[in-house]
Amino acid sequence: MRDEAFGPFRADGLVPGRVVRAERGFCDVVADGRRLRTALAPHSDDDNMTPCTGDWVAVRPPTPTVEAAVVRVLDRRTAVVRATASRNSRVQVLAANVDTVVVVASLADPITPGRIERMLALAWESGGMPVLVLTKADRCSDVPQALSDVTAVAPGVEVVVTSAVTGDGFDALAATLRGTVVLIGPSGAGKSSLGNRLLGDEILPTNAVRESDGKGRHTTTWRELVPLPRGGVLLDTPGLRGVGLADADDGIDTVFAEITELAARCRFTDCAHAGEPGCAVVAAIESGALPRRRLDSYHRLQRENEYAASRSDARLRAERERRRKQISRMQRAMYRSDGR
Repeated sequence: MRDEAFGPFRADGLVPGRVVRAERGFCDVVADGRRLRTALAPHSDDDNMTPCTGDWVAVRPPTPTVEAAVVRVLDRRTAVVRATASRNSRVQVLAANVDTVVVVASLADPITPGRIERMLALAWESGGMPVLVLTKADRCSDVPQALSDVTAVAPGVEVVVTSAVTGDGFDALAATLRGTVVLIGPSGAGKSSLGNRLLGDEILPTNAVRESDGKGRHTTTWRELVPLPRGGVLLDTPGLRGVGLADADDGIDTVFAEITELAARCRFTDCAHAGEPGCAVVAAIESGALPRRRLDSYHRLQRENEYAASRSDARLRAERERRRKQISRMQRAMYRSDGR
């Protein structure tokens, strides 16, 4: 964080700090060279500004009579954000001010291109640099084929194959990591084992996947920054069973860069690539240059993103109407008290 960005807060006696762990009701902040447990900032209408692991914050230092407190969450440089599963259109910030977003997928399970595309869209939209890590290579019978399948759906992304059992791939992975590194992926993909290899110690809790269905258990239940031996910090996240996209237009376009490039050659600027004359995308599918599955996945994520945007607009309208009614009720009460 640049010091000049904190100037106005320093004049009020506040000190800069970074949230290293956030849980319900409190967060741990490193400020003035020490780790402080602070109460969370008061709830605001902007859910994005509730303190999250990785946030830079303005902290009121503790005194003999008053506990330390987070007064303000500073503007985020980058953020990994997903839509929540609820119907209230809220979003959840998984990590803030990250530099490298490591998307983790297990080679012990069948490759799911749609899930990888979704995770990469989330990663690109964050503003960090995505790296795709394929774990458990020791349990895959055909690593070259799996690597080829994954590379085809991850244009422009560094793909690294690793095994926590043999140690293969970790030097190559460490060389790609910069600054604040966050691990995202489904439960059982091996994020915590991957993190422990990078940390050089068994710091993150791990657990085996369930034998009944092969799904992972939620071993990590909070998000915490841990220093990496080679510099930077690592942030592990709980397993993501579902990842909803919200306001991820740029991330989707980047994941499907070949479709975006083809779309620029369509006859109509608003071509939906659904059979319009002169559609370069459909022509590429018919010639075999573009798999139909890629276009279907692109449309699916676009529809979801548009729906999330419509829900958000509806929520904002509802909140504005709620505030308007509150003000009207207060005014009526004031008039009654004045005898009008």
